[in-house]
Amino acid sequence: MNRNVYFNSPFLLGFDHLERLLERTAKAATDGYPPYNIEELSNDSLRITLAVAGFSRDELNITVEDNQLVIRGKQIDSNEKTFLHRGIAARQFQRAFVLAEGIEVAGASLENGLLVVELKRRKLEPEIRTIEIRGGNATSK
Repeated sequence: MNRNVYFNSPFLLGFDHLERLLERTAKAATDGYPPYNIEELSNDSLRITLAVAGFSRDELNITVEDNQLVIRGKQIDSNEKTFLHRGIAARQFQRAFVLAEGIEVAGASLENGLLVVELKRRKLEPEIRTIEIRGGNATSK
């Protein structure tokens, strides 16, 4: 198995988690269910819309796990129905989106078979810190 090393530079310290995110994203991109749209509403807001026909609010779950938005769906099968044809997908799914730093979920709604997740970008203030240089022994404890 070939493994691409994207962040192999000695100047990119601590970015190995980004490489794992890229690998996870590439793997998740191959699944096309459920279909979705991503809209940029403004410079600081996005909207993700998923087509989840047949799912109720109770059968959907939205979480944020380590800067990753995870949307899961699992329909509860009822034995009361007898289908002559079943063309509406009723399988469980998990769709994940990696969120950049400062992106937060503002809310979600379900209407007419469309799950809408609103995202907002927080204004990040630049941070400048001065690091004290200690004298003496160069090893740290």
